[in-house]
Amino acid sequence: MSTGHSFPEWLLFANNPTRMKRFFSLMMAFGLLAFFQPVKAQSDSATGKPQVKISVNYNTGLNYFGRTDSLRSSGFFPLAELWLSEKVYVNAAPVFVSNAVQNFNYAGTVATIGYQNITDKWITGIYLTKPFYKESSELVQSALKAQGGVNLAYQTKLVNINAGGDVKLSDKMDFGATAGLDHVFRVEAKDGSIVVVNPSFYAYAGTQNFQRSYYKKSKTGFLLFPGNNQLVTEEVSRFGLLAYEATVPLIYSKGKVMLIATPAYIIPQNLVTVPNRPDLSERGEKMFYGTLTAKYTF
Repeated sequence: MSTGHSFPEWLLFANNPTRMKRFFSLMMAFGLLAFFQPVKAQSDSATGKPQVKISVNYNTGLNYFGRTDSLRSSGFFPLAELWLSEKVYVNAAPVFVSNAVQNFNYAGTVATIGYQNITDKWITGIYLTKPFYKESSELVQSALKAQGGVNLAYQTKLVNINAGGDVKLSDKMDFGATAGLDHVFRVEAKDGSIVVVNPSFYAYAGTQNFQRSYYKKSKTGFLLFPGNNQLVTEEVSRFGLLAYEATVPLIYSKGKVMLIATPAYIIPQNLVTVPNRPDLSERGEKMFYGTLTAKYTF
């Protein structure tokens, strides 16, 4: 799972505020199908009752801002969505990983609770995510213990402007920031189906914590005798650019069925490398990957 972006289903109702408001009251929130039985609920948000959606998703190249494991794993994750009210949601998702040495191996579960609001021009949200990874998980992001953040989007006829910030908790606290632009191409057919193409570009930044080692000449020299070179290791924290990403979500929706394909190309930046220590270095490269989703609304 690359960067945490949710699939842009709201694009189906872009430039149609009434339908956008109704749709957002019904979307988001990933529930764990393998552990919880979906609750049937009425789909009319005006009743104030929850709504459930289910989906299956496949990611061809799991990454974290372009950082990958050595096996270039793919991921499968079933999802269920539950809106507790028009603006409050909860979610959870199990992650199953496949690569050259394991097939469909359970890696952990990610749960989220959040709040989202939409107006004619603005989409705002706040969320808290709690991962439950297995201790043996080799996912690049498996060290993450919790994450909270805010998202903001401003919609115009020419381009939509997106921004976000987050705090990540592992053994240390990290901060992240996101900025992006996108444009919506939306077509509604006479049979009620909707097709959306949404070319997007994002830049991601955040803190990085790592160790840096270097030799420093000691001050113990005397007269013509120079001091010895001593190896110094220090903890370093910096905030910088992590990756650029271009995506083109393709969405088809008709009735209660939605199909989404999201091809993406990500370019990691400022990879941390430690000489002669690949175990302490970040592994990453420019890569194409994609996510496929099939979703059903009750």
